[in-house]
Amino acid sequence: MDSVYPPTTQDGKGGHDSHDVTSWVSVCSKGLWKVQRRRTNKGGRQSTFTAGDDAWSSSDYPRMGSLCQVRVYLKEKQNDAETLIIAEEDEELSVKSKQPITEIIEVHSTSAQHSQDSVLHVPLGEWTILRLGDGHCDITEACVEGMRAEEKCEILLSPLGSGPEPQPIWEGHALRATVELHSFTPGKEFWEMSPDEKWEWVRSHKERGGVRFRSGDVWGSADSYSRALKLLITLHIHTIEANVKGEDETYKKLTESLVPSANEYKTIKAELHSNLSLCQLKLKQLERAKASATKATQLEPSGAKAWYRLGQACQLMNELEEARKAFRRLLELQPDSPAALKALKDVESREKETNSQLRQRLSKMFS
Repeated sequence: MDSVYPPTTQDGKGGHDSHDVTSWVSVCSKGLWKVQRRRTNKGGRQSTFTAGDDAWSSSDYPRMGSLCQVRVYLKEKQNDAETLIIAEEDEELSVKSKQPITEIIEVHSTSAQHSQDSVLHVPLGEWTILRLGDGHCDITEACVEGMRAEEKCEILLSPLGSGPEPQPIWEGHALRATVELHSFTPGKEFWEMSPDEKWEWVRSHKERGGVRFRSGDVWGSADSYSRALKLLITLHIHTIEANVKGEDETYKKLTESLVPSANEYKTIKAELHSNLSLCQLKLKQLERAKASATKATQLEPSGAKAWYRLGQACQLMNELEEARKAFRRLLELQPDSPAALKALKDVESREKETNSQLRQRLSKMFS
């Protein structure tokens, strides 16, 4: 699952040509949200940030690992002059809220502004620190990525459905907020990171994915597992080098680092695909769940959980023969598994019912 689609820059129209406008889809605990961003001012000063006794400075944008001092506040009133204008398919779209912002907040967040269940995931109206790349507050992080120190941007958030082509749930309704970046510490792009640093990020996202899933944040969990997989893929070349180089200097350096061995790499990748498959099952994304579980079984044929999730996805998609094969494979690994025995019994029962119905239809055709 793609947690954030790459922003597509669009030229504002209707008197807003001077503003940079972008739009993308972000994920949070409440699901998918369309984000439309307009820069309201462009900062450009050298960023200085003090954390404890350490002072940092940078004239660039925040990157992964940057500690960002951010403030987010909702806009409860808007007039025509403040309305965000987006050009979509050569038509000007004026997005205006027809519902009081307080009513929308009550529906889509808890009463506590600091709650991680809220859409923006940050305390509203207060300066707070977030680390870019963590994925705790995806919408806010995505806004901050392209900002300079002392820059502000205005955003409109519209909740989307979860189908193959998500559409806005409310017509003409949106949350409106301003994101302000005060300062930030230096960070790195993923290609600038050492293998050790990437591996730390992978482990962090994997762990966070489990925490989010157990808390009921299935969307956030899937996002964390996806982030871990994207970074893990970039480590593949290093595990290959460790196998090919043998006992040369490269191998010695790698074995002294935190980078996983080739076998560990496969195991972790299989676990991530299996966990992602579970999230996709919960979100009713059956095709994706099947694909993720299939990848997990290919990487780790002895992974019982992945076979069970593959069987579940196939069963829900009415691909009964594939489901039966998956559950039988699971029983080979765990002969006494109650879940596998019950699932296989259910599949075989459905197969008998389907065959019976088919025979009845055929008999009517030739009677």
